[in-house]
Amino acid sequence: MSESVPQSGASFYESVGGHETFVKLIDVFYDGIAHDPELRPMYPEPELDGAKHRLMTFLEQYWGGPTTYGQERGHPRLRMRHVPYAVTPRARDLWLRHMRTALDAVALPPMYDQAFWDYLERAAHAMVNAPDPQGGTSLPIRPA
Repeated sequence: MSESVPQSGASFYESVGGHETFVKLIDVFYDGIAHDPELRPMYPEPELDGAKHRLMTFLEQYWGGPTTYGQERGHPRLRMRHVPYAVTPRARDLWLRHMRTALDAVALPPMYDQAFWDYLERAAHAMVNAPDPQGGTSLPIRPA
């Protein structure tokens, strides 16, 4: 990620380093998912390449990059696309923990990091569609 000052009128996507930044974010995130015994079963494909592509193109489009996601998949319909999976508060917290690790790895300037994190937290909370089976409590996003 370049520490240069964004050009006037630059999109968030351009300001944080464009495609390379999103590739690193997604690679780090899915490395965590690949090794997570609770979340990995929510990704039924044997390889995570399809999931990586979908999340990366979605995030790139959301933050002002290429419109590949919309061209390939149409409207995001995030809640509808997550209905087949039991997204519990625990799953949300685990997902956010992996995303926090990925966001830390790309080391965005604080203003961009906070905006990105705020969006991720809101989106993750909106995807919850099932209670925790044991009634659990929220996990810390950054492990102690």
